[in-house]
Amino acid sequence: MSGMVTEVRPQGRDELNTRVRIGALAPLTRPGWQEAGRHLLAGMELAASEVNDAGGIEGRPLELVVRDTAADPHRAAAAVDELARLGVAALAGEYHSVVARAAATRADALGLPFLCASAVLDELTEQPTPWVARLAPAQSHGWRVYADFLLAAGHRRIVVAAEPSVYWASGARILRDHLGPRGGTVVEVDMRGSTPATVCDTLVDRHATALLLLVGHPEPAVSIVRSVRRDRRLAATLIGAPAGQPEFAAWAASLGEDGAGIPFLRYLPERLGPLGARVGTALRERLDQAPSFVAFEGYDTVTVLAEVLRARGADRAWPPESWASVSVDGTRGRINFSRVPDIGVWQWAWAPVQVVDRDPARPGRFRVLSTGGTSAPRGA
Repeated sequence: MSGMVTEVRPQGRDELNTRVRIGALAPLTRPGWQEAGRHLLAGMELAASEVNDAGGIEGRPLELVVRDTAADPHRAAAAVDELARLGVAALAGEYHSVVARAAATRADALGLPFLCASAVLDELTEQPTPWVARLAPAQSHGWRVYADFLLAAGHRRIVVAAEPSVYWASGARILRDHLGPRGGTVVEVDMRGSTPATVCDTLVDRHATALLLLVGHPEPAVSIVRSVRRDRRLAATLIGAPAGQPEFAAWAASLGEDGAGIPFLRYLPERLGPLGARVGTALRERLDQAPSFVAFEGYDTVTVLAEVLRARGADRAWPPESWASVSVDGTRGRINFSRVPDIGVWQWAWAPVQVVDRDPARPGRFRVLSTGGTSAPRGA
């Protein structure tokens, strides 16, 4: 079952036909990252509400038809089929890369426009498609920024603790390919047959100065962090989480002070402009906590789709050049799409990229360590 998460009040057929419907995909139950899904959905819902407050699409209200992907690619593909049958004008969202790839593949096969909010896997589709676009930076771009941060900080002997996944394997490959020619080495510990103690021993044996967590949260990430923090041999070891796990409140709740000082990638500008600041305030009220970059991605996704639907007409066919004509003010900058080499979808090149950590002195506060590879610690 795909599961309806946002449902409208009972309506007659005529009333439903006046609405412009967008299918919204997000991981809202386990094993999906529920907190990320909640932030993503909050952003999409805020944008839809503002679109409707401004008159909707050609005077017609915009409705999000939400489906919970639960981090399951098969469930996501089935949801795309269902949403297509319901006649949605486009698809929006998704956080997990492997799940987004399944949704993008199905959307491409059906000729259904899909704007992916958060997934970064470079190969979102197996072949170039006119139907899919993406807001998040491709993994090869963001993770190279992260690798440059490691090099600038003097880390060239790296251990990665990795679980089996196309996404994690792609990340490890990007790090090896970028660090290798620059004198770096990357040793992988396969967590299928390893323990946190194994990770600690590998760090010591390899004389590594940094450990990167290419694993899920809460486990095994929490156990690995605690083991490294408590190992006196590893007092100077940097722990990193390029995929962004420390961004969310659940990370701080699980690890407390142990979760601080762990750099991760975040897709926000150094300073939000007026639109971003206003949206950030509204998102904080909706979430009852500081919004993550994922919430801003959700807002921008629906904002872009609404603009395209207004421009071409909600009931007209979606021509392939629709993405090329996009030029929309988003919360994190002006959004335009282009074709990027070796990436088969229309891509915003690029959303801003930061390397950030939680301040060890104040774990509720974030420090910007690097922007686009330029190291310069600042409060955020």
